[in-house]
Amino acid sequence: MGALQADPLAPTPPSPALAQEPAGETLNLERLRGLRTAPTLGLAQRQQLKQELVLALARCQWFTVGVMAPGEAEALAALRALESGLGWSSLVAASDTASVAPGHSVFLKGNQRTGTYQLRQENGLGEGLLITGHHPEDPSVEGTWGPLPLDLFAAAGLAGEPAAA
Repeated sequence: MGALQADPLAPTPPSPALAQEPAGETLNLERLRGLRTAPTLGLAQRQQLKQELVLALARCQWFTVGVMAPGEAEALAALRALESGLGWSSLVAASDTASVAPGHSVFLKGNQRTGTYQLRQENGLGEGLLITGHHPEDPSVEGTWGPLPLDLFAAAGLAGEPAAA
């Protein structure tokens, strides 16, 4: 009782604090931890984060991914761009994935080990990609990275940015 509760339908404000790097500080995956939503990034920041992420992922054996998005179409587009950008096999919908009513935020949870994803309505989330790397024999390399922008791996990300390989 007496605790303040956030309106779950209120839009999540962007995280502009990371969009402008403080003098002498570089944006990296560690600085994204704990954010509610992915920051708006410039071209150099996007490229740097992709490079750092690829190095971190290379140490892991398999991955889970979380996609916080404003709708089902945006979540699936972000998942497909991520799979394509990292050369992952496409995940398929789990049999218990329910459709989401239009206009509702969603959380998509994908798992490389099972080859499936689940999608559910989830109000009050931020927006972004969360990627967790797993390596049972070497837990020291495991981690969760993000939130990263939904379009970080989109082929047509920012003007002038090369397509994801």
